[in-house]
Amino acid sequence: MLWAGSKGGLEVRTSADGATVLRGRFPYAVPTVLQGGRERRREVFEARAFGASVAAGGDVHLLVHHDFDRPLASRAAGSLEIRDGDDALTFEATIAPEMRGVGYVTDFLGTLAAGLVGGISPGFRVTDGGDLVRRDSDGLLRVVRSAELIEISAVTKPAYPQAQIEARNWTPCAAVEDRTLAHALNRWRL
Repeated sequence: MLWAGSKGGLEVRTSADGATVLRGRFPYAVPTVLQGGRERRREVFEARAFGASVAAGGDVHLLVHHDFDRPLASRAAGSLEIRDGDDALTFEATIAPEMRGVGYVTDFLGTLAAGLVGGISPGFRVTDGGDLVRRDSDGLLRVVRSAELIEISAVTKPAYPQAQIEARNWTPCAAVEDRTLAHALNRWRL
């Protein structure tokens, strides 16, 4: 599983009952430069790339920095609502007042209040045939058309870690003769 990132926005408010409500947005159709230089590598998510996954209703977690040991909310717990629209993947999460006593939640809310955390980064797996890599005058562009949403994270710096970028195959599909191999190589890997 790899991650995407965006400074799409993270909003926080506290309700009358003491619950903290987070809202976030991961925009579509906004290309991201993952690697500069001579062989630029960019990525873009098409509208509703997570649509099938969101509609399937599976459990998705809101995490701190992609860490499943630091959950904030989940669909299964009824504390995370996710919507997939034409312009963005959006969510609303409710952090129960009882969670405020948990150390990592206190730390997270403190860094959020200080403005040190504010990016959104979904963790996902590209579905079979769900992406296309092509070469253009600006380098390589990966278009993610369909992906399974595993989790959403609040992050300090929303970007792909270098190690994860290296785990991908950036060979344009047209440049690979065996279509079965091309399909397998252009998927995300765990």
